[in-house]
Amino acid sequence: MGTSKVCLLAVFCTLIILTTFSGCAQSASCCLMYTRRRQLPYTRLLGYTIQNINTSCDINAIIFHLPGRFLCADPSVDSTRKGMAYVDEMRKRKGQITKETIAGHQISIN
Repeated sequence: MGTSKVCLLAVFCTLIILTTFSGCAQSASCCLMYTRRRQLPYTRLLGYTIQNINTSCDINAIIFHLPGRFLCADPSVDSTRKGMAYVDEMRKRKGQITKETIAGHQISIN
C-alpha cells in the first residue's frame, strides 16, 4: 500500500511539473514589444513567423528569423511588409514552401 501511494505521488508531481513548464515555454516564444529598428537587414533574413493575438501572446507581430537571433516587428509598418515580401520572393526563387500553419502560427520554412 505504501509503494502505490509513492508512485501516485510521483505521477502527480510529474504532471504538475510538465504543465508548469509547457506554459512557460509557450509564452517565451511571444513578442512582447516591437523592435525600434527602422530598417530591416533584408539580406540577412532567413524567414519569419506570424504571431497573432491569442491566449498567450498579447500583440500581433512578425518575428523575423536572423542568424542567431529574432526581431519582433509591427505588421502594420511598411518595412515589415517589405521584409516579408523579400523572404517570400527568396523562397519562391529557391522553390521552397513559403508558409505552413503550425499550432496557430504561420511560419516560413527553410
